[in-house]
Amino acid sequence: MTKEKSWFQLIKELIEAILKGSRHQKHGRTWHQHVVPYKEDWAVRREGNKRITSKHRKQSTAIRKAKSIAKKYKADVIIHRADGTIRDRINFD
Repeated sequence: MTKEKSWFQLIKELIEAILKGSRHQKHGRTWHQHVVPYKEDWAVRREGNKRITSKHRKQSTAIRKAKSIAKKYKADVIIHRADGTIRDRINFD
């Protein structure tokens, strides 16, 4: 009985992993959120998107918004400096 249970558990975990991966990465895209300079403000932009998700006066507000989205999708937050270089990366996987 233990052997059957272990096989069942292994198959169940494999199916859950496959479903989890497909749910969060439609068409190979990710849900990583970038906090980027935008005009005189800051914006949150999903990785691979040209359009911004939201615009904020303060970087800290943009970071909070990006974190809430990233937590939901178990993705990363990539925080950029004003010059566009990457300052930090936070993983919510």
